[in-house]
Amino acid sequence: MNNSPAIAGKNMNYFLMDGIPNGRVKCTLSNWTGVAYRIPRVRLVDCKNIDYLKQSGIYLLFCKGDNDEPLAYIGQAGERKNGEGILHRLGEHHANPKPGLEDWYEAIAFTATNDNWMSATEISWLENNFYCLAKTAGRYELKNGNEPNKPPVIEEKESELMEFSAFARIITGVLGHPIFESLSAKQTPMPTDAGLTASVIANFEIKQGEVVAYGQRTNEGFVVFKDSKVKTNIKESCPKNAKRQRELHAEKIANGILKEDILLRSPNEAACFVTGNAISGITAWKTPDGKTLKEIEASEAEEL
Repeated sequence: MNNSPAIAGKNMNYFLMDGIPNGRVKCTLSNWTGVAYRIPRVRLVDCKNIDYLKQSGIYLLFCKGDNDEPLAYIGQAGERKNGEGILHRLGEHHANPKPGLEDWYEAIAFTATNDNWMSATEISWLENNFYCLAKTAGRYELKNGNEPNKPPVIEEKESELMEFSAFARIITGVLGHPIFESLSAKQTPMPTDAGLTASVIANFEIKQGEVVAYGQRTNEGFVVFKDSKVKTNIKESCPKNAKRQRELHAEKIANGILKEDILLRSPNEAACFVTGNAISGITAWKTPDGKTLKEIEASEAEEL
């Protein structure tokens, strides 16, 4: 049975500016007033003749921490008198990066096809909106010192800005940075005996001794939900990848309770993560009515 929600398709246009998939990319969407650029840091110098990047706009910088955790910075750029808005600001970050962003490797910049559309107020509103979306998603550690100010805008303008933000969110994820995307679809409450506060779709669970864990398949892997109870002692037989994940997420576990949702690569890794043992995820994870993940996948295959 396929529980995927029906989603309207989007027609996206990508131009590989350097003719390679990991180079600069220009991106537009049908019926969208914006334009986006993905720019590797080493390609900044090649952008000096791009007029759109001389306008006002919003940008995101990406880098990785000591344990490869994703870091990001969200900023704004007003159009300068010398006609070098976004590009000029990125150049400043290139020459004198902020602490913690010394090794940023890529930027995504957003501006409008109409260079009169983005006023200082609208840019500040979008900067705050992007920051709040990323903070709520919790995927990236944000290197902004404080939450950007949110200026008041009239209702009509707010509607336009919300639409711009929604399209920018899609593009950012497609360009490889799901900074605005929640780990899971949080809609319906957990079972009342789980002791969980998060509102989630609990597709699967593992209940073995002290382990009372709940999770969900996603497009990226398998999410184990906040407030799940995991095994405190890890056995020697536990696969090394699951052990590594326990080490990386040690600060998110308090007395065997997860303090945050955690994304693992697969149901198998997730099962080993919560039980601290070598275990088959497709048979360990079960629906509330007792069907194993293996049975669910077999049923889905029959529908193909």
